[in-house]
Amino acid sequence: MDVLKVYEYALQREFEGKRFFEENAKRLSHAAAVSAFKNLAAEEQKHIDFIQDQISRIKKGESPDTTMGKDMQSEGFFSTRAISESIDSKTLEAMVPDLPILRMAYLIERDFAEFYEKAAKEAKGKAKEALTMLANWEHDHEELFQQYHDKAFQEYAQMPWGG
Repeated sequence: MDVLKVYEYALQREFEGKRFFEENAKRLSHAAAVSAFKNLAAEEQKHIDFIQDQISRIKKGESPDTTMGKDMQSEGFFSTRAISESIDSKTLEAMVPDLPILRMAYLIERDFAEFYEKAAKEAKGKAKEALTMLANWEHDHEELFQQYHDKAFQEYAQMPWGG
């Protein structure tokens, strides 16, 4: 497996993810969802920086390194628990029109996590560690958007006909 190619592909996907979150933050109708999308766009930028660091190391003939990722984690990453706990039923009801966007966000994050997991299974050493770190970050984002979507869908399902 060519780890450099994996990282280059991952970098393009992370740029796409960041763009999705930035563009849809402008379209969402509820402030909590807008905030989550803006925060996630910032998170994607951290992923981009991390991957660019890995690419730079490989091109210099060095091994991938997870120090930057560990530093980012210690600085305080996007807290999915704090955000999901701050959502009340009125917030969820207001997010119902955003269900398709929330679903797409969940699918994007799940796709990223699966990509990194598959690549990590074939990688070795520090490359495996770095790809596993990325997979774990994406799983956290996936969980957040699944919670947003599922809770908003529950509100939708309990609404009288016509919303």
